[in-house]
Amino acid sequence: MEFDVRKGNVTEIETDALIVNLYQDVKEPGGATAAIDAALEGQISGLIEDGEITGRLEEVTIVHTAGRLPAKRVVVAGLGKKEDADLEGVRRATGAATGRLLKHRIKRFHTILHGGGDLESTGVAVKDLAQAIAEGAGLAGYVFDRFKTVEPEREPGQPTERKKRALEALTVVEADGLKVRSIRAGLERGAKLVEAVNYTRDIGNSPPNEMTPARLAEEARELAERHGLEVEVLDREALESAGMGGILGVGQGSSNEPRLIVLRYAGGRPNARPFAVVGKAVTFDTGGISIKPSPNMEEMKFDKMGGCATLGIMKAVALLGLKKNVIGVIPSAENMPSGTAYRPGDILTSYSGKTIEIINTDAEGRLILADALAWACEQEPAAVIDLATLTGSCVVALGHHASGAFGEESIVARLEEIGERTGDRAWALPLYTEFGDDMKSQIADIKNSGGRWGGASTAAAFLKFFVADGVPWAHLDIAGTAWVTKPKAYRPVGATGAGVRLVAEYLSSR
Repeated sequence: MEFDVRKGNVTEIETDALIVNLYQDVKEPGGATAAIDAALEGQISGLIEDGEITGRLEEVTIVHTAGRLPAKRVVVAGLGKKEDADLEGVRRATGAATGRLLKHRIKRFHTILHGGGDLESTGVAVKDLAQAIAEGAGLAGYVFDRFKTVEPEREPGQPTERKKRALEALTVVEADGLKVRSIRAGLERGAKLVEAVNYTRDIGNSPPNEMTPARLAEEARELAERHGLEVEVLDREALESAGMGGILGVGQGSSNEPRLIVLRYAGGRPNARPFAVVGKAVTFDTGGISIKPSPNMEEMKFDKMGGCATLGIMKAVALLGLKKNVIGVIPSAENMPSGTAYRPGDILTSYSGKTIEIINTDAEGRLILADALAWACEQEPAAVIDLATLTGSCVVALGHHASGAFGEESIVARLEEIGERTGDRAWALPLYTEFGDDMKSQIADIKNSGGRWGGASTAAAFLKFFVADGVPWAHLDIAGTAWVTKPKAYRPVGATGAGVRLVAEYLSSR
């Protein structure tokens, strides 16, 4: 996937497709779109007059130029209402246009800098506009096709070939040579974040028979080797020696043994306190003895997305070369029912020494996070952020449009702000003392389920119980954002990589 910028006139660009834009309800196109319309003898204006082009956000219209321009096609991307224009609108418009072109197997094309003059006048930097374009195109241009094969017209015994429909190259065309350097910088940053998100998606979309806790640990080792990270993996014996009863308890029903995966990035001063990112990675979640209903259970391969996002964040941190120290901590297990599985009524002793009464074995993610959070707090971090597909309650509260954010108010507020800018949204939910009271057990220090009501907040209160006093901490419940079953502008069906850009940008801003 290549991103580049070229100084030039849009009417002179030879390409398979050129993306221009239009605001909603505009009667006459302006700027670069007007120049293209003139070359097309008013064809775009005619489509606007006929109501075929409205400029609604994510609307895409393909116009064939029939030799009137060097570009074979012009793609008019709707930017929505001008007064609502922002970076996310640029991202969505670019993503929608990219997706439409890829359906036609057009994998290399050009675009103008969407929203340029208008958004710049509101203080949006050219670099940020270019980054949004790279993200919109690169994220929309992702395809998970590793298990796809060409229709079997092949000799017996010969290997099949993968189908390919992913984005190959996007070039921004800009007439103002003074902007080229900033555009290139934005494209480069966007490309690095796209690489990290799409890497996360690849791991997340991998099937559970392949992506076991052991294989996830191997993925971490490969990532560390590629990017100069330190890696440590605790297997079952090491987990037993450390006393990580939460991870062991969840994983004891599966033949695929659990792991604790630790990655270290040393970009800051040797004595600087690290930021810790902790990600839940249940590689498949049946619910255990408290087994889930059969419909849609195949989606429970996505219960590892917090851990996958942590790997993606570590990749992003390395690619961006952040001048900080960052630790990624991934507790990983497979939650299966068997004769050796943990049961409702069991009491587990966590890494911190605190005891947990098991009410429901399907409330397993918080158990493995309990060990990982307590361990992370021992590393004297500057702050801890955890990501987890933790509760259906958060999906009920926020749908698939935002991750729930809990914890330290200053961190949550910053995550909300960055989420609005990146489109990787987070929304603050309450963490009242009463939610912690709901988690008290009569026979242990805490129980793993507080019942149906306020489930996202009681789950966060459970996690807080294992965060050391004085450690700034935030929890992101990505249960509603980690994967999609219907495509969106730049989110194809499957794993989304939610949290990667959000946390990477947070770390950059710190």
